[in-house]
Amino acid sequence: MSTNRVAVVEQNLDRYLESAAPAQTLLAPDEPLAAGSRLTARKAVELFEDQVLSRALDVAARELKRTNRSFYTISSAGHENNAVVGALLRLDDPCFLHYRSGGLMMARSRLLAGSTPSFDTLLSLCASKEDPISRGRHKVWGSKALWVPPQTSTIASHIPKAVGLAFAIARGRRTGVPTALARDSIVLCSFGDASANHCTALAGFNAARYVQRRGNPMPILFLCEDNGIGISVETPHGWIADNFAHQPHLRYFHAAGDLDAVWEACTAAIEHCRGARSPTFLHLSTTRLWGHAGSDVETTYRTLEEIEAVEARDPLLANAQRLVETGAAAPADLRALVRDTRERVLAAADEAARRPRLVTRAEVEAPLAPFDEARVRARAARVVSPEERRAFFGASLPEEASSATKRTLAAHVNAALHDLLLQHPEILLFGEDTAKKGGVYGVTQGLQKRFGIARVFDTLLDETTILGLAQGAAHVGFLPLPEIQYLAYVHNALDQIRGEACSLSYFSDGQFTNPMVVRIQGLAYQKGFGGHFHNDNSVGALRDIPGLMLAVPARGDDAVRMLRGAVAAAKEHGRVVAFLEPIALYHEKDLHEDGDGLWLSGYPPPSTDPRDVLLPGDVGIYGPDYRDVLIVSYANGLRLSLRVARMLERERGLKARVLDLRWLAPLPLDVLRRHAAECGRVVVVDECRATGGGVADAIVADLAEHAVRARVASVRAADCYVPLGSATSAVLVGEEQIEAAIHEVLA
Repeated sequence: MSTNRVAVVEQNLDRYLESAAPAQTLLAPDEPLAAGSRLTARKAVELFEDQVLSRALDVAARELKRTNRSFYTISSAGHENNAVVGALLRLDDPCFLHYRSGGLMMARSRLLAGSTPSFDTLLSLCASKEDPISRGRHKVWGSKALWVPPQTSTIASHIPKAVGLAFAIARGRRTGVPTALARDSIVLCSFGDASANHCTALAGFNAARYVQRRGNPMPILFLCEDNGIGISVETPHGWIADNFAHQPHLRYFHAAGDLDAVWEACTAAIEHCRGARSPTFLHLSTTRLWGHAGSDVETTYRTLEEIEAVEARDPLLANAQRLVETGAAAPADLRALVRDTRERVLAAADEAARRPRLVTRAEVEAPLAPFDEARVRARAARVVSPEERRAFFGASLPEEASSATKRTLAAHVNAALHDLLLQHPEILLFGEDTAKKGGVYGVTQGLQKRFGIARVFDTLLDETTILGLAQGAAHVGFLPLPEIQYLAYVHNALDQIRGEACSLSYFSDGQFTNPMVVRIQGLAYQKGFGGHFHNDNSVGALRDIPGLMLAVPARGDDAVRMLRGAVAAAKEHGRVVAFLEPIALYHEKDLHEDGDGLWLSGYPPPSTDPRDVLLPGDVGIYGPDYRDVLIVSYANGLRLSLRVARMLERERGLKARVLDLRWLAPLPLDVLRRHAAECGRVVVVDECRATGGGVADAIVADLAEHAVRARVASVRAADCYVPLGSATSAVLVGEEQIEAAIHEVLA
């Protein structure tokens, strides 16, 4: 037997076209393939050409990899009938695509004059920096002009954001925010049968059905490309139909058989989705040729007979037979088409392999975390007029409020959100319990009443859906402010930030962005609460995400200026920002003694001064002239540190400078080094867990690596979940530990 199954499949098609007899009568270009069919001979031949082009690219990918000139061999071979969907959709129908979508991309590219889909794909395979979508950072399907945001997902984690974009189309009309999409645009999201079982995929399907059940339009077309196997694990026969054909609020269509039958089924599915504005499930039967990827040895889990049976179902072979038998094309014409396409692709592959690749770190990182401080400050300074604010807030502006309850951290965040929603009509604020209830801690009270249910709304209880909705809405011009109720809940859906939101600009070279500010309520020190879900003292998973900005305010006035900075960074550069609000400080009023009111602050009104906003690097300094020791902290740790600093000054005459980091990603390391060198002794107070949970390790390492002349100690929480009640003091950072660490560096 031949071990080169690529050659076997190509020879099967070639032998058929050599031996096939032409039909007695050829169809005119505009004649249908069969009576009642809407697929014409002309369009059928175009589809076949797109499918052959996709197949030739898959063959070239393996040859390039064999000769060490490329890096990617996951192919679309056997899935080429997805080209039908590419031909039927419009260019204003956004597409979130499965990695086996070669045929679809070739057919979609045909809709845009001047497209060069084959060479673009080859540049991507070779990781060339001339690749027009990722610039050599990854092999992805994507195109700004074709409205295809790049996806790297293998587990359908792109489905929730596709659902979010479908939701946002109608939301744009309700809010008046232009989305650049037509009123009847739909969203396509394709994936494999194995990925359809993933929890992220199921969350997306559920969210689409839920939104439809609530009476909202949800024009999303789920395209399940069912080849019956996930790498080596077979999908039970009939599983996709069993699972999706009878779900409420999800219309099911099955596309299989001859090319014209597939065309009719796909047409019906798209027409239903576009007309009914409801979730539609298109089940496309495919096959998978040549294993999962070039490195997959298919004979380890399939017999030769099974492999040959799969090859006999090659859609190119079946479609060639259909074109010849119906008279849509003559065998000689198809032979020439196949030969010319293969030659053209191989020549282009040789050229693509010679094109330059990324070399330097700066080149690779360029689109990951763009940040121009001057531009962001200027953006934050674009505020509404005082007259407009006065008309909105009425008799008393937030900065004029005299009641102490109006000046806590929670009250300041609430007022800042009012100001930001007034300033930016494109802001959407949503999450579980955020609208009617106003949040678990009352931080979003009154916002829905002032801005309406189109902009401030409650979601179902699913963090994956909340973050997916944010990404999808951000794709079309909204600025989402999703709320995650507790820090630990982020971990339920972390990949929506790590693998999806924060990677978009990177893998599209900045052509696509999903700006958002994710408000997260978290950290520990909540009296009476236990367990990691409501008292989670770890930010390690967030700090690990490339490109994510992480803000952690401690005081109300800081929170206002930082939130404005976060929104400005999202607006100006499409950044994803996590805004972590310390729950234990939400309603705190006092600092040193009960009733001193020193944790309250006045509300900073919106300012046209670009300096009146807090961005990464803008640390808070308490006791700037003190030099005995530098205490570095944030959030709850800042309050503890200030208490210890005053106690040491009163009792022992020690003058401690206290530095509030404010931003934990990126860390203000340059500023820290300067203050550390001035003081000569440093104590890092990190309220998060000791091993990788917080920032102490990074700070201490940086000071050591830069040979800063200072004695350094750190105080960190235990590597333990937070228990209930008074036992929290055994694992969290306390004032006694901070004092002991200061004495250690002073000794």
